[in-house]
Amino acid sequence: MNAKMAAATAAILWGFTYILTTTWLPPNPLFLAAVRALGGAIVLLALVRSLPPRAWWGRLAVLGTLNTGLFFGLFFIAATRLPGGVAAIFQALTPLATIFIAWGILRARPALTRIGAVLLGALGVSLVVLSSNATLDLIGIAAALGSMLSIATGGV
Repeated sequence: MNAKMAAATAAILWGFTYILTTTWLPPNPLFLAAVRALGGAIVLLALVRSLPPRAWWGRLAVLGTLNTGLFFGLFFIAATRLPGGVAAIFQALTPLATIFIAWGILRARPALTRIGAVLLGALGVSLVVLSSNATLDLIGIAAALGSMLSIATGGV
């Protein structure tokens, strides 16, 4: 599969997560997060068939929490409490959070073109997915923000 097809497939599957969450799966966000994380973990363990060196276990626990455990838990809470369009905007802003967290932790100065590109992309997502009757839920907003910051921090 070429790179463009792989990227398109990943984007479609990622967007499909919202549809599954809001229409077909039980409304327990932590159960959804566990099932989602477990599915990937089983596949990875089947492919690798070995444990990482002991020195990496602590690092992997932190990364696993940020990139999977905390992220998916908050992500599914947001997906069950917010309209998909509102939650999608937070996910579209994740690269912006990553830029600023990298600036704070790694001292990587953000390029204005990157910030502008992320904001332009988030604006595009907003124009496509937002509706005038979108309702906001404070817990959903907090969960969406937390999931965004969790995955951005784990990425850095």
